[in-house]
Amino acid sequence: MNDEQNDKSAQLEELSFTVTGYISKTPHETYEAVADPEQLSKYFTTGGARGRLETGAEVSWDFADFPGRFPVDVIEAVPDERIVIAWEGNGHTTAPKTETTFEFTPVDDGTRTLVTITEKAWKTTVGGAEGAFGNSMGWTGMLAALKAWVEYGINLREGFYK
Repeated sequence: MNDEQNDKSAQLEELSFTVTGYISKTPHETYEAVADPEQLSKYFTTGGARGRLETGAEVSWDFADFPGRFPVDVIEAVPDERIVIAWEGNGHTTAPKTETTFEFTPVDDGTRTLVTITEKAWKTTVGGAEGAFGNSMGWTGMLAALKAWVEYGINLREGFYK
């Protein structure tokens, strides 16, 4: 970290956040649970995911508890390591699209995976903070649902938001 990153009083140019969680599966199994639309639809995009998360693809996600299918651009997909996606922002983002990065880090000789999700492109405004905080909650819920699904076959999202 440089001095500017350590300066807690420095002005922010945009809001971003990072959430993490450990999954007791290999990076390959964990990555596939996110990249594969059939698996993703079982615990997260419960209204259905269409298209595999592969570099350059445009897929779509729908949530049964938040109706409305929306497009997701896959900026980068490195099997078992990283997925970078983007989707349309709103008036509270610093760019036309927000960007979310999933990182899959092997732990305990590759028997477990540290999943790190970082999202950026939110304005330093009340609306930007509401968007960032809301999505932070959503990605934390996704991590918990991912863990419950790949480790125990349980859909945590069912009835969680409605």
